[in-house]
Amino acid sequence: MSAAPVAAAPPSRTTPAPVPRAAGVPTATDPALVRRAVKAAALGNAMEWFDFGVYSYIAVTLGKVFFPSGNPTAQLLSTFGAFAAAFLVRPLGGMVFGPLGDRVGRQKVLALTMIMMAAGTFAIGLIPSYATIGVWAPVLLLAARLVQGFSTGGEYAGASTFIAEYAPDKRRGFLGSWLEFGTLAGYIGGAGLVTLMTALLSDGDLMSWGWRIPFLIAGPMGIVGLYLRMRLEETPAFAAEVAKAETERPKVPLREMVTGQWRALLLCVGLVLVFNVTDYMLLSYMPSYLTSELEYDETHGLLVVLGVMALMMVVQPFAGALTDRVGRRPVIAAGCAGFLLLSVPALLLIREGSLLAVALGMGALGMLLVCFTASMPSALPALFPTRVRYGSLSIGFNVSVSLFGGTTPLVVTALIGATGDMMMPAYYMMAAAVVGGVAVWFMTESAGRPLPGSAPAVEGR
Repeated sequence: MSAAPVAAAPPSRTTPAPVPRAAGVPTATDPALVRRAVKAAALGNAMEWFDFGVYSYIAVTLGKVFFPSGNPTAQLLSTFGAFAAAFLVRPLGGMVFGPLGDRVGRQKVLALTMIMMAAGTFAIGLIPSYATIGVWAPVLLLAARLVQGFSTGGEYAGASTFIAEYAPDKRRGFLGSWLEFGTLAGYIGGAGLVTLMTALLSDGDLMSWGWRIPFLIAGPMGIVGLYLRMRLEETPAFAAEVAKAETERPKVPLREMVTGQWRALLLCVGLVLVFNVTDYMLLSYMPSYLTSELEYDETHGLLVVLGVMALMMVVQPFAGALTDRVGRRPVIAAGCAGFLLLSVPALLLIREGSLLAVALGMGALGMLLVCFTASMPSALPALFPTRVRYGSLSIGFNVSVSLFGGTTPLVVTALIGATGDMMMPAYYMMAAAVVGGVAVWFMTESAGRPLPGSAPAVEGR
C-alpha cells in the first residue's frame, strides 16, 4: 500500500517557504518525445562514467605509457593526478555551461558538452606514448582530461534539468532515475571492457595498442549521442520562459544564480555531498580498499563491485517510481538513516573477507545508494526556478562533487594512514549521512508537483 506524497510543511524555522510556482494551463507532454529526451540525456551520463571506469581500471597501463619508467608508484600517482585534474575544472565548466544553458537553451548546451566529452575521450586514444614524443605525452593527456572535466561540469546538471523539464509531474522520479541507470551502465561497460581486454590480451599487446580501444570507442558513442540530442526540441519549461520575454532572454548574472539562490544552493551542496561521498566510496574506493587494505584478490573485488552495480541497475527504475508515490524526501531520508545505522555493520561484513560476506556488505551499501541515485535526478532540479535552474544547479552540484565526492578516496586513504583505523570508510559515510539528513530536513517535497516557475506538466497521449 503506497503512501501519499509528503506535503510541504508550512513555513517555519525548519522548512523554507515554498517557491511560487507559475500558474497556467497544464502542459501535455509527448510520451515519444519524453522517451527520446531520457535516452539522449542518459547516454551522455553513460559516456562520462564509461570513461571513468576505463580510466580507473587501466590506470597502471596508462602510467607506463604516458610517464617516465623507473618508478611504478610515481607513474600511478601521475596518472591519477591527471585524473583528479578533471575534478578541479568541473566547477569552472559548471559556471560556463550552466548560465549558458539558461540563456540559449538546454538542448544546445547539452549537444556541445557531448561533443567536447567525446572529443576529449577519443583524443586520449590517439596520443602517442612517452617513448615516442617524450614530455608532450603527459601534457596532451592532461589537456584531454581538462577538456573532459570542463565539459562534465555542464553535463549532469543539464541532463537532469532536461529530463525534469520534459517529464510529467507525476512520473518525474521514474523518468529521472534512468539518468543514473546510464551512469551504472557506463561504468559497468568501461570496467567490464578493461577486465575483458586484460584477460584476452598479453601485457605487450595491451601496452602497445590494446589500451587505446576503450578510448577510441568514445568516438562512435559520441556521434550517436550527438545525433539523439540534436533531434530533440527545447524543453517546454525553457520554451515557456523564452515566450515570456518579448525579445531575447536577458542574461542572468552569475551573482544572482548564487546569492539569489543561496538557500537552495546550500541544500543542493548537502544533498550532493551525501550522494557523491557514498557513490565514490562504493564504486571507486571500495575496489582499492579490498585490494590494498584487505589484500583481497583484485579480480574478485572488481567482479563484486560490478555485480553490485548490476543489482542497482535492476532496482533503479522501481526505486525511481517509488519516489513518485511516496515522495523524494522519505526515500532520501531512508538512505541517510541507512548509511548512519548500517555503514559499520556493512564494513564489518566486508572486512570478514569471505566472498559471501563481502557480497552481502557491498550489496547492502549498494541498495542504500539506490535511495540517492533514484531520487536525486528529480529532486535536485526542483530546488531551483526555471530561470536559473541549469546555472544554479551546475554550480552547486559541481562545487560539492569537487570538494567532497571526488576527494573521497584520497581523504579516506589519508585518514586510515593517519589513524590506523580500518573502519574510517564507515565513519566517513556516517558523517556524510548526517549532512544529508540535515539537508532533507530543510528541503520541501517536490514529488507530483510542478517545477518551480513552471506550469503543471501532465502526461499526454
